[in-house]
Amino acid sequence: MNKDKLFSTLEIKNKTLKNRYVVAPMTRISAEKDGRANETMKRYYERFAKGGFSAVITEGIYPDESYSPGYYNQPGLANDDHVEAWKPIVETVQNHGSLIIAQLMHAGGQSQGNAHTDETIAPSAIAPKGEQLGFYGGSGPFQTPKAMTKDDINQAKDAFVQSAIRAKDAGFDGIELHGANGYLLDQFLTDYLNHREDQYGGSLENRIRLMLEVINEVRAAVGPDYMIGIRISQIKVSDSEHKWTDGEKDAESIFTALGKTSLDYIHVTDGDATAPAFGEGTRTLAQAAKDFGKLPVIANGKLGEPVKAEKLLADGHADLISLGTSALANPDLPNKVAEEKELTKFDFANTLLPQAEIKDHEVEMELVE
Repeated sequence: MNKDKLFSTLEIKNKTLKNRYVVAPMTRISAEKDGRANETMKRYYERFAKGGFSAVITEGIYPDESYSPGYYNQPGLANDDHVEAWKPIVETVQNHGSLIIAQLMHAGGQSQGNAHTDETIAPSAIAPKGEQLGFYGGSGPFQTPKAMTKDDINQAKDAFVQSAIRAKDAGFDGIELHGANGYLLDQFLTDYLNHREDQYGGSLENRIRLMLEVINEVRAAVGPDYMIGIRISQIKVSDSEHKWTDGEKDAESIFTALGKTSLDYIHVTDGDATAPAFGEGTRTLAQAAKDFGKLPVIANGKLGEPVKAEKLLADGHADLISLGTSALANPDLPNKVAEEKELTKFDFANTLLPQAEIKDHEVEMELVE
């Protein structure tokens, strides 16, 4: 097969990605109870770097010891101990020639496990749809969150800023703001979760305001030369069928606004990255981000098949491919594809989901090869 695009290099923010394969952020719930990253996580992330991925985006990392955590045993970048715990993981990944990007995530009303408080906050006092995920430790419906005050909003923005500074101090090559999948920034963007009547609610221009302010404030804190990306989706953990109200028109507004910021890339995720995102005959989400945002785009969604991924890149709809379940099943997928080896199919029950320690014996075996 033709692998020219998949194995070409790409420059983003003075960083060279050796190929177009990226590990997608995946919830692992394997950190210490206090949010410190650990040896199990180091072995988990090292597998992907050894396996040939050009970059690894971490699981969602909580930015403060208040309302931001979404799961028990989630890692944080909320204090100096967290920074020190991440340093050996960052160094290990980089020593294998891969970039490592910290995804910063405030769970907002979609939190289902927080060691610091039993209360959740969100744009409005509206519970997310659906029920919590048992394999991430939750059960039953999501609770109704407290509507955020202006002070809460300012504290959330500051949490993103301070954790971005900590990520830079820990040596990460960049940060990715989690604006997708129903977490806090996406909650503000979502009309049925945001009934605010101030400058953060109502029109799409108002609902995206917090996201843009966070980007601008983080950029001011980390400087012009540090990589900042954002992840965007229509779908949510709690609402996998969600679509933006005005489809492609909303996509144009959202991605155009993001493209005017100092972002270095946009990372989009959909059920199938190659399928029309807004109805029959419309663009894919990646294509919309590329056309309207005018920035490098990472596409995610059923792209484990190399032929499918190569075509998406060759068609110009994306610049990078991020893999989740395919990477779990094949932590050395780029190396396998380069050598034209058969790929292992993902098995939900047995392939490292969601704790990173489930198959430690396999991790150890691979590391001594």
